[in-house]
Amino acid sequence: MLVSILYVFLTLASTHAHRERDEFPQMPMDVVDVSTEPWTSKYGPQVDMGYTGPLSFSHLPYTRCLDDGVTRFDIALIGMPFDTTTSYRPGARFGPFAIRAGSRRQGTDRGTLAWGTSPGELGAALLDCGDVPVSAYENGKALSQMEAAYATLLGRPVLGGTTAAYKSRTAAFALDGKEHPRLVSLGGDHTIVLPILRALNRVYGPVSVIHFDAHLDTWAPRPGTVGQERIDHGSFFAIAAEEGLMTNTSVHAGIRCQMNGMQDLEHDDSVGFQVISTDDIDDYGIHQVIQKIRQRIGSSPVYLSLDIDVVDPGLAPATGTPEPGGWTTREVKRILRGLSGLNFVGADIVEVAPAYDNADITGIAAADIVYDFLAMMQLDGPPVPHGGPFGEGNLVR
Repeated sequence: MLVSILYVFLTLASTHAHRERDEFPQMPMDVVDVSTEPWTSKYGPQVDMGYTGPLSFSHLPYTRCLDDGVTRFDIALIGMPFDTTTSYRPGARFGPFAIRAGSRRQGTDRGTLAWGTSPGELGAALLDCGDVPVSAYENGKALSQMEAAYATLLGRPVLGGTTAAYKSRTAAFALDGKEHPRLVSLGGDHTIVLPILRALNRVYGPVSVIHFDAHLDTWAPRPGTVGQERIDHGSFFAIAAEEGLMTNTSVHAGIRCQMNGMQDLEHDDSVGFQVISTDDIDDYGIHQVIQKIRQRIGSSPVYLSLDIDVVDPGLAPATGTPEPGGWTTREVKRILRGLSGLNFVGADIVEVAPAYDNADITGIAAADIVYDFLAMMQLDGPPVPHGGPFGEGNLVR
């Protein structure tokens, strides 16, 4: 009886509230001329500074794209706050927040010497699409939610650029021959890549993967596990191979983890990966690392996945499974520039867990790498190295 009375009361209250809104929608409103007010007349528009305003990536326009069927984009940021398949330290559900916070002093219309341009100048319409509301309690549902969200945004029509600099880059190898948006996903633990590859497969078929990581992530599911338990942030690539989501021309970069034996590498090879170790950068140099990756990928559509633990934990401590002896942030950024012009269909950065950070250095590094993604995905090839201090040729050849 009490429940029935409460229901009637809430219904009447809701009806009354709606009636009030409906009865007075046309009431005239006095428009304030802000130009005459003390603030605007003296200081001009209210602008956001690097450390103020709503939290979007690099102060990009922000909308909840899954609800917004109007706003179009060419490249979008989407957060995937998921961390319930980690094997060591959890906390990457806060990664999207940390990466956006690390980006606050950046601007996508501000260029660098290294790129010679900015992501905003290259023509693509950039948008922050917010975060996927992911279940924190049931992994199967969470993976389904991420796949559905990614497929939804991947199926949206593109804007087609904001300037004449924009180029169509995905129609040539999409199964339907149409241009599709590209997404940069902010993880989240590394398992988010499995639902992403499932969604990409329906648009492009099997894709190659460039995988920056300290760990292989191709380990076979642990013995005795079944169903959803087989999928974690170290086995998801093996599952992706079982499902036929990848080509056999994928590549790891920055590997330095402990292994169970040579059988791990043999299994890794069967999954379709070639290994570039952390030490290869010392033995062969950055340019050789870049060339090996480019040769391996060729002209195939490629997805780039970067685990922040590819960077040495002295420079990026906020991650779930830190491994000493990694690449520097500068080395990773240099390699990314060298991969420009490949046929990227998407990218992610994962495993940022800010509870383990110091002075936000991991979030800042991750945000700077995302800036590089946004430039890298729009260029026909690597940028020309910066000239000398007065633009009179390169300092070193």
